[in-house]
Amino acid sequence: MLSSYSKSHEAFFGGWSNQVTGNINRYYNSWTYFFDLKETNAKLIAENAALRNQLAQDFVAIDTTKKAGTLVLRRDSLEKIRKFFYYPAKVVGNTFTLQKNYIWIERGTKQGIVKDMAAISPDGSIVGVVVEVNDNYSKIMSLLHRNSKVSAMLKRDRVAGSIEWDGADPNVLVLKNISKSAAPKIGDTVLTSPYSSNFPSQLMIGKVISIIKDPSSNFLTLNVKASTNFFNLEYIYLVENRRMSEQKQLEKPEASNE
Repeated sequence: MLSSYSKSHEAFFGGWSNQVTGNINRYYNSWTYFFDLKETNAKLIAENAALRNQLAQDFVAIDTTKKAGTLVLRRDSLEKIRKFFYYPAKVVGNTFTLQKNYIWIERGTKQGIVKDMAAISPDGSIVGVVVEVNDNYSKIMSLLHRNSKVSAMLKRDRVAGSIEWDGADPNVLVLKNISKSAAPKIGDTVLTSPYSSNFPSQLMIGKVISIIKDPSSNFLTLNVKASTNFFNLEYIYLVENRRMSEQKQLEKPEASNE
């Protein structure tokens, strides 16, 4: 009655009711947003996988040139085929305090995963390599594993080496077999090299934080701050190299004839 017959009371009660309604809506929206986060994250992961599958580096051009004397036959020099394909996966288990660490994901052979696929984080840093697969789950050898080795290179001059882990600090990797002539510097970026059959080239690994010189050797050992945060992995991408089996077949050591 007061708000009906008094302008001042009407303004007061109107402002009070708006404030109460606004607070209720704000709390409701906050809770709705919280419960929708899981679905939102899943959608973002799927969208990122779709975008990654459109990257130019995922495709390679087919060389259709055929030479017979001086005659060049060309079917289509611009034809390209897909080399890399990305699959999103949810992390269901992860260790990082052991000498041999693994990551388990909820995606297996029924969802297109096979052994030796590379694993990368949502920001494009490398995570590890698939070592075991069953119908719906896969096991990944983490980069934080004493037996893990990945072909890597310095971004500045593309000098290649091998990235490993010494079992000490889960934030620090070791880049070995870098020639002293490369003259690396603190802060240099380390990427995957074109020599890896698992990982696409130029994926982020980390940055050089220290250089170890051995007077008796022509090579350097570099400590690298890992760009991957292994402590909070929730989703990753599995990378399929559709030419990996062909490359690995030729990389196998020749059998002895003796």
